[in-house]
Amino acid sequence: MGRRWRDGSGTLTVPKQESGEGTAGPVPPVVLPLEIAVSYRARTKGLLGRDAVDGAMLLSPASSVHTFGMRIPIDVAYLDRHLTVLAVRTMRPGRLGLPRLRARHVLEAEAGAMAGWGLRAGVRVGVDADADAEGGVRVRGG
Repeated sequence: MGRRWRDGSGTLTVPKQESGEGTAGPVPPVVLPLEIAVSYRARTKGLLGRDAVDGAMLLSPASSVHTFGMRIPIDVAYLDRHLTVLAVRTMRPGRLGLPRLRARHVLEAEAGAMAGWGLRAGVRVGVDADADAEGGVRVRGG
């Protein structure tokens, strides 16, 4: 089940959970722009030096993150190899996150965004990587 992502862009799909508030019909999933960072250089840079994030960033492989040098607080979601969320934490700048033993990937977004998307422990997300300009293949995960 190995995923072969490359640095680039894609989309993140978060299935909407039924809220039980009497909503009629199916609830559409949340689809967001995603930056994918798999090379050492891209993972090391991450969201450093940014004032805002459009959507989310996926770091892979990763089991922990830090916010040293960041300008904004971020939400961090730790994902297992099946892209199921293990935990979601909000981290202020200048912090070191504890590694998660089963985590294989990490999602980062602006603080508060993940709660709005319905992203919480137990939710399985989908990742679609865009084909690169040199004719790369589209990889679907999730």
